[in-house]
Amino acid sequence: MKRTRAVMLLSMLVLPWWVQAAVDETIRYKDSIEIQAPIEAVWRRAGNFGDLGWHPAVGKTEITAGTNNQVGAARRITLKDGGTIDELLTEYDEAAFSLRYKITEGVLPVRDYAATLSLKAVDGKTVVTWRSTFKRKDPGKAPAAGQDDDSAKAAIAGVFKAGLENLKALSER
Repeated sequence: MKRTRAVMLLSMLVLPWWVQAAVDETIRYKDSIEIQAPIEAVWRRAGNFGDLGWHPAVGKTEITAGTNNQVGAARRITLKDGGTIDELLTEYDEAAFSLRYKITEGVLPVRDYAATLSLKAVDGKTVVTWRSTFKRKDPGKAPAAGQDDDSAKAAIAGVFKAGLENLKALSER
């Protein structure tokens, strides 16, 4: 009887750690920027799924399947450092100035990544909001250095910040 109680007590103390380690948490990240330009002008640049040239890390964007700016279009982004990211357009609403896509394969330390880029007109300016959900790349095991949830979130935060700041600079010229 004592052994059974000890096993139960030990299970209660250790189980939460094991359960927590097995949980595969979805990470959410969002960033916004206000641009001193009309929404139509910003959308012409940011809303073109086939041209991510406004992002400073991107060397080339090419449509690899489907038709640009139509749901189902696939693009390959070649980064200036040579890495690639393949993405699929899952929603596109020109009237609402919004597009949604997901990464199907790539060099970023994330998986199950989906993002929405949306624009909103505010007093002649444009507020661009980029939001995403994702998980770190290696589930179910202790992450290697630089591959944990905080590192994955920091990588996406860096991508968003650089992109939004450059979009602002290009749009306000």
